[in-house]
Amino acid sequence: MPAVLYFYWGVTDQLGADPQNILERALGLWALRFLIASLAITPLRQLGGPNLIRYRRALGLLAFYYASLHLTTYMLIDKGLDLNAIIADIIKRPYITVGMLAFTVLVPLAITSNGPMIRRLGANWRKLHRLVYLAAAAAALHFIMLVKVWPLEPLIYAALVAALLLFRVAWSLRPRPQRRAAAN
Repeated sequence: MPAVLYFYWGVTDQLGADPQNILERALGLWALRFLIASLAITPLRQLGGPNLIRYRRALGLLAFYYASLHLTTYMLIDKGLDLNAIIADIIKRPYITVGMLAFTVLVPLAITSNGPMIRRLGANWRKLHRLVYLAAAAAALHFIMLVKVWPLEPLIYAALVAALLLFRVAWSLRPRPQRRAAAN
């Protein structure tokens, strides 16, 4: 797991001159990667690729785990748990606002990603979990806004999120064959 490796590098002073920044960015990047991977599973299946559906929940929860570590690193190491400084950052820095939006959307998705909640919410579970696209778009935007220049990497992640969202919309709008009425 990347988190264990980054923890080891931090403890052994191998994260460079700005370890907090390296750790914070790496954890956020892994959160985005796992989020995109979880979103890619359904299109892969629909296009005839491997059926990885059983891994989708685990990937989504890994995305939440890394987003939680990313946020914890920011709040604990960067801001020293100074609530006033954190709130000021959320208000003052748009990229922090967008990142907090992404995390806030992920919270109910993680909480409801278990069998009992799926059964309890019924059809509403699927509707709720469509918010993952909002979370992914906000996370990609957070990454783009974070950088001072326009390097290719954040744009690639944003393009992947956009492509997965567009695929989802196009798939839902595709013409479906009419079902024949059952013979009596």
